[in-house]
Amino acid sequence: MKKEFIHSAGLPILFIIIITTIHLYSTLNDIKLSNWGIYPRETKGLSGIISSVLIHGSWKHLFNNSIPLLILGTSIFYFYRKLAIRVCLYSIIFTGILVWLGGRPSFHIGASGLVYALASFLFFSGFIRKHNNLMALSMIVVFLYGGMVWGIFPTKNHISWEGHLFGAVNGLFWALYYKDEGPQRKKYSWDLEEDVLKSLDGIEVYFEEVPKICKEEKSIELKYEYKQNT
Repeated sequence: MKKEFIHSAGLPILFIIIITTIHLYSTLNDIKLSNWGIYPRETKGLSGIISSVLIHGSWKHLFNNSIPLLILGTSIFYFYRKLAIRVCLYSIIFTGILVWLGGRPSFHIGASGLVYALASFLFFSGFIRKHNNLMALSMIVVFLYGGMVWGIFPTKNHISWEGHLFGAVNGLFWALYYKDEGPQRKKYSWDLEEDVLKSLDGIEVYFEEVPKICKEEKSIELKYEYKQNT
């Protein structure tokens, strides 16, 4: 278990190293990278759909994203190993597209959209799956990052609340889309009986008496017919 946990932290740590290296390089060389962000509805801002997640405006901005990226990223790779890469990549791409379509006319940078997507996915997925361990993880996410919900509202001009909002929407969408993939709740006998009954829903049984003449005595044979309602 410890080995799996350490392995799950590998890619999140690598990603944090990459964005830290980029910010360090730009700071030491006095290079302004904000032009590589998303600029809504402008051709020049299309490249930012991918590159914006790697760029941060300050060390504080970078630090505020790095800690939750490590915690949430490790969690999703540990509990949703087969889905983690897809959820992360799709969240980056589609959050970026939504910001490009609906954001304010300004450069949007930072990995906070991805942070919101991961937090939203982990929160909703546990309850959607009705999985005890994953529901416990959902509650931990609420405890640690419940205050993030205020970030989806336009409270500060210099913060891309659109990225937060669209990231959270993406997390919910992928939690619903992949609800039948990855870890599932253990089913008990009464759950299986309920599934069987649901599968029979809409089936009607008809029967009629068919006389059957035997040499020694007269008997009645019941004939059953199963019909699926459409």
